[in-house]
Amino acid sequence: MDITVHRPGELTAADRVAWTALQSKAHLNGSPELANPFLSPEFTLAVGHWRRGVRIAVVREAGEPAAFFPYQRSITGVGRAIGLGVSDCQGLVHRPGFTWDARELLRACGLAMWEFDHLAGGQGPFEAGASGSFASPVMDLDQGYEAYLGHLRAKSPKFTRTTLAKERRLGRDHGTVRYVHDERDPAVLRTLTEWKSAQYRRTGRSDRFAQAWINELVRQLFHTGSAQFAGLLSVLYVDDVPVAAHFGLRSERIFAQWFPAYDPAFAKYSPGLILHLRMAEAAAADGIAYMDLGRGQKQYKDSLKTRELTVSEGWVALRHPAAIGHRARRAPVRALRNTVLSRPELFEPADKLLKRFGEFRSRKKE
Repeated sequence: MDITVHRPGELTAADRVAWTALQSKAHLNGSPELANPFLSPEFTLAVGHWRRGVRIAVVREAGEPAAFFPYQRSITGVGRAIGLGVSDCQGLVHRPGFTWDARELLRACGLAMWEFDHLAGGQGPFEAGASGSFASPVMDLDQGYEAYLGHLRAKSPKFTRTTLAKERRLGRDHGTVRYVHDERDPAVLRTLTEWKSAQYRRTGRSDRFAQAWINELVRQLFHTGSAQFAGLLSVLYVDDVPVAAHFGLRSERIFAQWFPAYDPAFAKYSPGLILHLRMAEAAAADGIAYMDLGRGQKQYKDSLKTRELTVSEGWVALRHPAAIGHRARRAPVRALRNTVLSRPELFEPADKLLKRFGEFRSRKKE
């Protein structure tokens, strides 16, 4: 393989065009996961603006780009997937039929190892290092919204009927319900991040928006938009009052869920579910093939999904002290977390404990 490694600012315009072209053709070539917006050059370059060590390996065959591999590198040579912790799809974007040797790629990139937690399907050389695989639910929209809604009614008639009835009740009780698919008001984005921060704290989770770089990354992507990639803020209003919102990323054919939240004062109307149905309707009209709800077991995802993709976590590594040390630190934590998440008899008590801790922390601050 002819591999060159570039900093974000060194990637040529021609290479960016070639990268986007590989993603655009992914659906036609039977690898739709590669069209995920988290695998786009725009996401990588945005992360590179706020995080150190971002690099892009470009693999060429006969002088033409055949694959792009974005990653983050520490000074010790430990590599991580781009935006690890906030990225919901990771891997190498490549042309059809491309094969690679994972360790040869690591050596060319100066990496002792590469860690991932949302590896896209079809990444065989990396999947060999996976320590676990997980479901990532999706909502198929390629046949149109009415076809999706018909599927939902057949699968979960009570859920569908109840959700649509709650939308009507919300309108009767509070005013006109309206939906904006691509809201451009940054004040509403701030409202969403405040809701999400409160949700993280309320449920005892780590507040991602307490990290400045994540705030800045989201703001930058909010102002990024083209036919191939855009950050979308979608909002459900009652009159002029936002009651639920979502910020996610869109490629030509895939809409990736990222940060959904709602105003708890309207919780009895399930505004988040209403919002997702409105998002699906608008996305289908825009030619989106599916909405990716992301890895993780949630009741609302099970209710909305039509099928599941599979993503993996793990690492590929060379025989190197940095790789051995990193893996020794990370493996037990991952194993414990995944055991808790996969077993209801462990997850439910742990979830309740986190929520009680979140409530205690909130009362203490007050």
